[in-house]
Amino acid sequence: MVLAVKDEERMMTFSLFQQSAAFIQQRYPHPIQIVCILGSGMGDLAAHLENPVEIPYSDIPNFPESTTEGHCSALALGQLAQSGKHVAFLKGRFHFYEGYAMEKVVYPLRVLKMLGATQLLVTNAAGGVNPNFKAGDLMLIEDHLNMMGTNPLIGKNLNEFGPRFPDMSEAYTPRLRELALQTAMELNIPIQRGIYCAISGPSYETPAEIRMFRMLGADAIGMSTVPEVIAASHMGMQVVGISCITNAAAGVLPHHKLSHEEVLAAAEAVKAPFSRLIEAILERI
Repeated sequence: MVLAVKDEERMMTFSLFQQSAAFIQQRYPHPIQIVCILGSGMGDLAAHLENPVEIPYSDIPNFPESTTEGHCSALALGQLAQSGKHVAFLKGRFHFYEGYAMEKVVYPLRVLKMLGATQLLVTNAAGGVNPNFKAGDLMLIEDHLNMMGTNPLIGKNLNEFGPRFPDMSEAYTPRLRELALQTAMELNIPIQRGIYCAISGPSYETPAEIRMFRMLGADAIGMSTVPEVIAASHMGMQVVGISCITNAAAGVLPHHKLSHEEVLAAAEAVKAPFSRLIEAILERI
């Protein structure tokens, strides 16, 4: 009897994803191949899609809504101009600090996987922990540290998406990392490489915390990305991630106070080369 109740709960949960997927499929009937999550200030990237369809998150059954400044709140779907691949842009992501449970943070990604997506390109704005990084640098994420104190896979496992204990040894797909580096080199866009550390936020880190994270191996720090990458790995998706270093983290520069306005301004300043790189990677994946 207990097993029957648990199985019924699992199917009810899975039906929520099916409802969302069915609604999107009615508006955009093509199988999705790639998902691109756009970080702070990067929502304009979706404007380059061919035959675009944009759906406000608020219209999609069971979808959360993005509430953070600099994040839109819409799903943009369409084709890439050169390859014709079908791409879904999440214009605005969902953060743990907004009060969403982790399963809601990764909910849209799971829906898009049901619609066919096998690859994820994730972007974010991040603080530079590595003292050799400066505002405006781009960083290819080679691995991550999950310091958020939680995990999107906690709770009942949905076997339709992946195994109970997924391997994370290659969460960031080596082939796609090499492709991103090669693309940046061909476009003559400088790019760093490093480890991304995720914290829960919304407060910025203290200088003591940044010193600790640097000792642990972090090169950049932010409040997103890791939940989505864990969920993507759980579902067997290939992943590549790029951070835009928008500021030096706390304590890296003396007497420098951090603000979200600074993050948005720095993202705006580097938007042109960042957009060119993301577009080129998407075409080549």
